[in-house]
Amino acid sequence: MQDTIIIGVDTHKDAHVAIAITNLGARLGTLSIPATAAGYRKLVRWANIHGAVQAYGIEGTGSYGAGLFRALTLQGYHVIEVDRPNRRLRRQHGKNDTIDAEAAARAVLSGEARTRPKSGDGEVEMIRQLKIVRDTAMKARSQAMVTLKTLLVNAPQLLREQFIAITGRMTLIRALAALRPGPITSTTASAKTALRMLAHRWLALDVEIRELDHALETLVRLRAPTLMAAPGISTGTIAEMLIVLGDNPERIRSEAAFAKLCGVCPIPASSGKTTRHRLNRGGNRQANAALHRVAVVRMRSHPSTKTYVQRRTAEGKSRREIRRCLKRYIAREIFNNLCKPATQQEEASNAA
Repeated sequence: MQDTIIIGVDTHKDAHVAIAITNLGARLGTLSIPATAAGYRKLVRWANIHGAVQAYGIEGTGSYGAGLFRALTLQGYHVIEVDRPNRRLRRQHGKNDTIDAEAAARAVLSGEARTRPKSGDGEVEMIRQLKIVRDTAMKARSQAMVTLKTLLVNAPQLLREQFIAITGRMTLIRALAALRPGPITSTTASAKTALRMLAHRWLALDVEIRELDHALETLVRLRAPTLMAAPGISTGTIAEMLIVLGDNPERIRSEAAFAKLCGVCPIPASSGKTTRHRLNRGGNRQANAALHRVAVVRMRSHPSTKTYVQRRTAEGKSRREIRRCLKRYIAREIFNNLCKPATQQEEASNAA
């Protein structure tokens, strides 16, 4: 009978390093491959020579290891995402590609690593790509406005007085975009040129953001139509949650696991006779911020939430504590909408 083995892979931009170990932890060999389709095939052939592969433990399945992960998944191999070794162990054992690959394999062997990677091959991956572009465009648009206003404050007096009193954002932008500076022979002409270019940049980014918002809303509505109608939950919030879950939300084991992933579950901090919990400062911070925004909006305008706030306030809870409780409830609501249907469909298909 052929022994089962585990392959650990340390991934990089141009090359990956793999190591094979037995299910008892003995090292069998190492291999370096290029990060290409041919290299992935070479890795599979090399691994099969050593034994039946139980699992591949890959570091960086969302970045440099994404291509290898998809190639192995298409061939039916079990792939586990491995986090970077902690700094204490890295200081003890040193660091190179082979050591990191072995650490990945042993993390799988010990059960420390057992997370299924995001598949990254469906609508959620499309949402993630578009949202990255939108977020960077939003940041660039804000930076353009800040720079524009700074230049306007320091502009020559006549130019400054002409535009500084305009309060409407779009009115100011369109007025500056219509400037005709002419030859740059004075500070007034150079200021007009700079302001005009910044106004055109802002308008171009605004058009880009609107197009991305429309595309994101279409994709999000297709993926989560019910959640779009929930109070206080916007397209951006759902997009953020879908990105956290990935295209295969069934990898999230439970609603409590999703809450921990979003950083909204309490962490035990007890010692001796003291029994208490503390705020979870881990998890995905973008998802945590999205839940925070939903909680704030509901506390202000949602009747049921306002009733809940009044009841918990009467019990002696602070608004911060109430907001933390609400974030946990909102996480449960989102999980039930985004994860449970997929899980139930998978169970039904397996039963059939």
